[in-house]
Amino acid sequence: MLKTIINMFGNKCPNCNKGKIFEKGLLHFSFSFPKMHENCSNCGTKFEKEPGFFFGAMFVSYGLGVAEALMTYFICMPFFEETFDLRIIPIIGAVILSLTLVNIKLSRIIWIYMFKEYSM
Repeated sequence: MLKTIINMFGNKCPNCNKGKIFEKGLLHFSFSFPKMHENCSNCGTKFEKEPGFFFGAMFVSYGLGVAEALMTYFICMPFFEETFDLRIIPIIGAVILSLTLVNIKLSRIIWIYMFKEYSM
């Protein structure tokens, strides 16, 4: 399980754990949409199984955003006097916006790993 998580954050192919899913790493920032390989350069695994395959990755991205918002709230809460201070909202928004590109890539990687083909 730990090796799978390390491979996810390492942008590795779920089949051979050697090829890359995205052209650039998970933490590479650019102003364009992240470019993803169609197939693994090592084993040839096709990442997009069918048209619309990554539709479900939007739900994974939503879950990541909610988890980031909750973690930001609980980290910032001790610095404010009231239980819910409205000044926390822009901080949460800034964190979510700054992690958008990471969420796009990570949600697709998680979605690919969820539908990994297991051979026995």
